[in-house]
Amino acid sequence: MIDIRRVFTQVEHIFHEFGPRPEKPLVRGAIGAVLTNPFAGRYEADILPMMSLLDPVGLEMAQRLRAAMDVPVEDISTYGKGAIVGAAGELEHGALWHVPGGYAMRELLGWKGDRNAYRQGKAEEKTGQPGNALSIVPSTKKVGAAGSTLDVPLTNINASYVRGQFDAIEVRVPGAPAADEIVFILAMSTGYRVHERVGGLRAENISKWDGLR
Repeated sequence: MIDIRRVFTQVEHIFHEFGPRPEKPLVRGAIGAVLTNPFAGRYEADILPMMSLLDPVGLEMAQRLRAAMDVPVEDISTYGKGAIVGAAGELEHGALWHVPGGYAMRELLGWKGDRNAYRQGKAEEKTGQPGNALSIVPSTKKVGAAGSTLDVPLTNINASYVRGQFDAIEVRVPGAPAADEIVFILAMSTGYRVHERVGGLRAENISKWDGLR
C-alpha cells in the first residue's frame, strides 16, 4: 500500500527583508514525499489501515528534513504539515497524514506519548509543565493538479499563540501529484519571522504549557 515514488526537499535561509541583518538567518525547510494513492479512481469506505502504515514514512521524512536543514533539534521552533491529493483522489485521502505526519515531528522534537491512543481518540494531551512539541501541528490540504503549490502553515512547537512565529512556507513538487498520487509534506523552521515586530506572546515567555500559551 505504501509506494514512494519521489522525495523532494527544500531549505531556505532568510537573512533580511529590507531591515537589518540578524545575527543568525531564519532557516525554513520542507520535505514532500510523492506516494502512489492506492485509493485513486474509486471510493473506499475503510481507508484507516493506510494511516498506521504511514508512521515510518513520517518519521523518516522528519529526520531527513532536520538533517537537510543542518540545525540541531533544539533549534527547531515551528512546524506544520500538509498534503496535495492528485485529481483521481479525494480530500479525505490527504487527511490520513494528520497523525503520522504530525506525530513524526513531535517525536523528533522530544514529545513522549502514545500516538495510537491519539489515533483512536482515547487520550488527552499532557499539559501543565514545560516540554517539547506540546502544540497541535497546523495543517492544510487540497486536491490539485501536477505542479500545484501548497502554503503550509507554521506555528510554535509549544504554544500556538506565539504570534511572531506565525508563518507559512510555499511547497511545490515539480510534476506532482499525478492523478494517482499524493504528496505528503512536513515543514519546520528555526523561529521568528525576520523583522517580526507586531507584539504578542514571546516563545521565551510561555508559561501555561498547555499547547496554546
